[in-house]
Amino acid sequence: MEELAELKRRLMEARPDSWDDLPDIPLYMDQVVSYLSRQMACFGEGEGLTPAMINNYIKDGLLERANGKKYGQEHLAYLTAICALKQVMSVREMKVLTTVGREMRAPDKQFDYFCKYLDQAMSDTAHRLDENTTDHDLPKLVLELAMRSYANMLACHQALGILAQRTGHEDLLKKKK
Repeated sequence: MEELAELKRRLMEARPDSWDDLPDIPLYMDQVVSYLSRQMACFGEGEGLTPAMINNYIKDGLLERANGKKYGQEHLAYLTAICALKQVMSVREMKVLTTVGREMRAPDKQFDYFCKYLDQAMSDTAHRLDENTTDHDLPKLVLELAMRSYANMLACHQALGILAQRTGHEDLLKKKK
């Protein structure tokens, strides 16, 4: 099946720039949005970030304010991670993860971990795809991928709760009144 072969290829190849390959000059908001649209593997419309979303991440404390009106490597690294994480985590949940990450290691090391685990996950999923899948077997593949996503999401949320509790950040998971 050509479409699955193409999907597999994209999952194997599409990776964000590494820390060292992130632009080393500050970017304005419109440049950031344009850059991020190329930074992550997106297969549909509406998956990217908008200036309003970035401003909301700043208001929510998930992302540091721009330096003047310019965003640097650290902003780009966090926004790249947010692009992926927002598919499976709320802003509050992402804030726990980034807060603990900031306490444990420098932004470049956090981004290295993010890229490593993203690469592993994308490769693992690509290897699960068989381009010889028939139309008859396609529903089974879809169900398998969906159930794997569901199980991973359940484990992720539980592990995040444990992380928040052990690091004293459970308050970040509570809804504001």
